[in-house]
Amino acid sequence: MTAVQQAQPREGYESGAISTGDKVKKFVARNGALLGLVVLCIILSIATPAFLTGPNILNVGIQAATVAILAFGQTFVIVAAGIDLSVGSVAAVSSMMVAYTGASMGLPAWLTIIVGLLAGAGFGALSGLANAFLKLPSFIATLAMMSVARGLTLVVSDGRPVSTSGMVNFFGSTVAGIPVPIVMMVIMGVLAAVILNFTSAGRSMYAVGGNMEASRLSGINVHKTQVMVFVLSGIFAAVAGLVIAGRLHSAQPQAATGYEMDAIAFVVIGGASLSGGKGKVSGTFIGAILLAVIRNGLNILNVSSFWQQVVIGLVIAFAVSFDTLRRKEDAH
Repeated sequence: MTAVQQAQPREGYESGAISTGDKVKKFVARNGALLGLVVLCIILSIATPAFLTGPNILNVGIQAATVAILAFGQTFVIVAAGIDLSVGSVAAVSSMMVAYTGASMGLPAWLTIIVGLLAGAGFGALSGLANAFLKLPSFIATLAMMSVARGLTLVVSDGRPVSTSGMVNFFGSTVAGIPVPIVMMVIMGVLAAVILNFTSAGRSMYAVGGNMEASRLSGINVHKTQVMVFVLSGIFAAVAGLVIAGRLHSAQPQAATGYEMDAIAFVVIGGASLSGGKGKVSGTFIGAILLAVIRNGLNILNVSSFWQQVVIGLVIAFAVSFDTLRRKEDAH
């Protein structure tokens, strides 16, 4: 390319202007999940008057709350270019530790909750150490931890539900007409957003996910960041376990089975990239509400649960395909 050719401005950018089409494409790429949520709400409100009622809106929030909390923790891991398949099992084992230490060991309720949170952090730390220092891919490390945590849940409970105390049950209750699970979802969402957007730890997550080697050369402790994201994911999973136990008034050995797939879907639908370095808590929240609205709308319209699985699968496939296309465009 000659110097004259290099000096010539690209077509459509002579005055720094961006075409309307490019602006629309960029807006849709950044806000696709939100636009989809708005359109879906409009369609459902027209299709059935039961959708936009107060009780149903609260029901959507309750349905989204538990997995949204898991997804907020999953956001840290995916931003750092990892994946955590153990969050459902960690939620179950953490809630079981809370119930078991209260029912069988007689610990006060506040202490059992701390035990549950520490259990979540501990399982997350083990996954992080395996990923960072044993060089196991996060997929394999957390797949193993998923089996270990679920197995320990069954061992501790002997495969039976264990009742929880009043303080734990509070996490599934309603106060002044507001469901506590929704409050917990908002609190954990705000906490996750603060960590990602306003702390050096959050900046390290984005850097490691964007380019691990460049992060290492710039002085970021990559191993510490890798362990940290899994510890945070484990803590968020433990909180989700508390909410599940609170709603059921017991810790169930098979609780949160399959929730890890929904958590990953929430994050990806919300605009995060599975290759790392990109993702927002607000996007994860929108992804959670979008899937909850889809499920709720299909239930109201009496769509078979079998077909619901098909629809959800197609939505997830579309979101991942959209992420792949978006990354290809960014590469050009």
